[in-house]
Amino acid sequence: MGLGGCIILLAAGAILTFATDWHMKGVNLPVVGLILMAVGLIGVVTFTGIARRRRVVVPPTTPVVEEEAHRHHHVDGYHDGYGV
Repeated sequence: MGLGGCIILLAAGAILTFATDWHMKGVNLPVVGLILMAVGLIGVVTFTGIARRRRVVVPPTTPVVEEEAHRHHHVDGYHDGYGV
């Protein structure tokens, strides 16, 4: 579940808890809303913690390849690569 799913859980839980007055037999909707908000909050905290850890990781260094300075020697003495 991504960050968007966690935010949807938070919103659905808040709607069930604070914005509805439905009564279902055997189901306490405000408690279900609180549970959804708690799960969404745990998801947001987990997601941001993982994202923060990914940003701190130092990228691996790439090996430096040194090229030979004067690989091709021209007869006329120019070494600029154009052969002029």
